[in-house]
Amino acid sequence: MKHTQLLPYYLLLTAFSSSAYAVNWINIMGTEKPGTEVTNKTFAWFQPEFQMTDGTKIPAGNWQGQNSFGNTIRPTNRDSSNINIFRARLGTRGRINQYWNYSGLVEFGNGVITRSEDKLAVALDASLTTNYLGPNLRFGQFKNPSSEEAQQAKYDYTNFALPSAMLVLESFFDGSGLPASTTDANYRNGTVDTFRDIGVQLFDSYQRQDWEHTWAMMISNGNGLMRSDNNSDKDINLYWSSEKIFAGKGKQRQGLKLFAWYRNGKRTLTTSDAGDYYRMREGLGMTYKRDKWSSTLEYINADGMISFGTDGGAIPGAVGNDGNIATFNIKPEAKANGWWGDIGYRVNQDFEVRARYDQTYRDTESPTEVRFDNLTLGLNWFYAPKCKMIFNYEVRSFEAPHQSSTHPINIAAKGLDNRISVQLFHFFKL
Repeated sequence: MKHTQLLPYYLLLTAFSSSAYAVNWINIMGTEKPGTEVTNKTFAWFQPEFQMTDGTKIPAGNWQGQNSFGNTIRPTNRDSSNINIFRARLGTRGRINQYWNYSGLVEFGNGVITRSEDKLAVALDASLTTNYLGPNLRFGQFKNPSSEEAQQAKYDYTNFALPSAMLVLESFFDGSGLPASTTDANYRNGTVDTFRDIGVQLFDSYQRQDWEHTWAMMISNGNGLMRSDNNSDKDINLYWSSEKIFAGKGKQRQGLKLFAWYRNGKRTLTTSDAGDYYRMREGLGMTYKRDKWSSTLEYINADGMISFGTDGGAIPGAVGNDGNIATFNIKPEAKANGWWGDIGYRVNQDFEVRARYDQTYRDTESPTEVRFDNLTLGLNWFYAPKCKMIFNYEVRSFEAPHQSSTHPINIAAKGLDNRISVQLFHFFKL
């Protein structure tokens, strides 16, 4: 079934299902409770994890018999199992006076963020917000107003849904990685953006009876964390949500939220396929939380700067039989889209069961379009307030639906393993 034919089924699913939170992330991230006194909150959390696949090797092609990039575990992507402190973050936020508040967050974990920058710590959030003019004005480095999963402060699953990971989360490269090379693996130019950027955001919320409406507009560099812009263009970010509030407040609020977001800008390549390229991302969806049930459904569309994996599914830098090395590949002018939906049920105070299904369609205007299908089954154990352990089992597959079973992509697809993961989320209030 074509993805363009699936939208009615998405809407039908939401009508009968009940994100982890129906939460106003724009307000929670950018504002503090009203008042005149100075306030400060200092906090930290760390997330040790274990992830494992069967370690199936590449079944055919130029890198046959070598480790498959898709079957290796972050952050090094060298082995099929790993124990790691993936995130370790220290944050502070508070109010300077009745008009100004601030937010800061630093990453110390052993993940792509610190490893790519070769630093012990990397600043994630560093912002000031003022309501002096009426609407809130926030400037600095912080999360873009974008997809639901991207804005969450903590997550219900160990790994992101593929539409979020492949289409929204951004990595930066000097070139496209095409064609194959004997010297350049086209590694990331710096870290992933962690759904953040440097810029200025105007936002506000207002209530009409039991509905809350929120809007945000942001102008940002479009060049990642703690870096100046590398071209003369800025990203435009737009966001809207309307939520019917049932009960509660903050992160525990129950409600039905409808949302839409849009982002566009340009990205600059300086080596292979050098030039400036249009990049657009947009999405819409809904969240629902009431009593023990919670759910999210989101559709994401992407145009330009589409990640296209690695040559032969090999680890970047791996030498193939022809002497070329595997590279990270970007298709600067391709298109993609995807959707994800999840449902959760809080069995009791200590346990929650969850299930998430996502599909991603990559390079949709090409005969070699690839479809990814992921089913994630989860159990969350809340062993203390604001602390939990996540158990996930992911059933993963992909295929080139318009190609024969002997096409290299479909042969490689047979070697993709399912994945098991356990992650601890432990929160400290300092």
